[in-house]
Amino acid sequence: MIKPHGANELTSLYIASDSERAKAIEAADALPSLLISSGAAGNAVMMGAGYFTPLTGYMNKADALSVADSMQTTAGLFWPTPVLNLVNDAGDITVGSTIALRDPNVDGQPVLATMAVEAIEQFTKEELAHIADKVYRTTDPEHPGVAAFLAEGTVSVSGPIQVLNFSYFETDFPDTFRTADAIRADIEKRGWNKVIAFQTRNPMHRAHEELCHMAMDQLDADGVVVHMLLGKLKPGDIPADVRDAAIRKMADVYFPPNTVSVTGYGFDMLYAGPREAVLHALFRQNMGATHLIVGRDHAGVGDYYGAFDAQTIFHDDVPEGALEIEIFEADHTAYSKKLDRVVMMRDVPDHTKEDFVLLSGTAVREMLGKGIAPPPEFSRPEVAQILMDYYQSL
Repeated sequence: MIKPHGANELTSLYIASDSERAKAIEAADALPSLLISSGAAGNAVMMGAGYFTPLTGYMNKADALSVADSMQTTAGLFWPTPVLNLVNDAGDITVGSTIALRDPNVDGQPVLATMAVEAIEQFTKEELAHIADKVYRTTDPEHPGVAAFLAEGTVSVSGPIQVLNFSYFETDFPDTFRTADAIRADIEKRGWNKVIAFQTRNPMHRAHEELCHMAMDQLDADGVVVHMLLGKLKPGDIPADVRDAAIRKMADVYFPPNTVSVTGYGFDMLYAGPREAVLHALFRQNMGATHLIVGRDHAGVGDYYGAFDAQTIFHDDVPEGALEIEIFEADHTAYSKKLDRVVMMRDVPDHTKEDFVLLSGTAVREMLGKGIAPPPEFSRPEVAQILMDYYQSL
């Protein structure tokens, strides 16, 4: 099986032993505590679940700035996005202390992790804007990722952590949330060797489904792991539970047995386009995938990124050998009326726009809200029904 990033084994920071975890939870209640941001909580979950191997905790200021500038820590570890714990005020917390990190996304703000504090450092607004410009390629406050990042705070509290739970992801999505360790175990159990990861923050329409089939056929892969984001999105995006139901229905009906696994991970969407695509590749390698599908405007939002910037970054900016996972570069996919099947647009240069079934997201949402199913060339009827039920309930 493919090796984890920068290590021979996964670095999973979750305390797996029930008895040790119970002791750690009891002890954590007596520690000084810090309420962290949703973004920092997602970072803790990803480190706990092994996806962020080989990190052992939050980055300090020097590493965060180095990663923003060069996609490398000061020690030379390849990493595409800073993994920070930013707050507005560290209060009475001191370097050398052990503290409890409290979860902002769960009622009662329980302890999510404990941290051995190694550094408390102040970022200037200019430094944070520099990071945003490097990672998001913009400092526009209208960009949802930039807005979330710049709202987290200016004080970095860093150090190694131990994770005590997986926030709301494990309880709200018990059939879907999986750690990197669990996905690796499932891949091994299924007997898969060549494994494709498909990233999604949306329901999968027919073009997405067929793209997975195309990648499997062209790569002669054993299976595809549909790996959906379960964390926070921008306003207007479809909630995770609805996406989960729609994707599971698609997988159950339209994939042969033992060719697809539907799973999810606990993280907030960054909308960082190219940099986030590289992060997606890195933690898919950690979960055991050998290939990641990177399509048009992968992890993008609005018009902030070029259509294929998330593909070219792997050629232009990722050093050779930095990652072992390979990228399957996909074009925009749509149903061809001429050929009566879904195709990648680059593969049919003789087609015009009128030869495809193309619907805007706005048009699809309006149809679903009125109880009108999109055409079967665009969305499978079983999937459309789940989405119609959701939109009509709003």
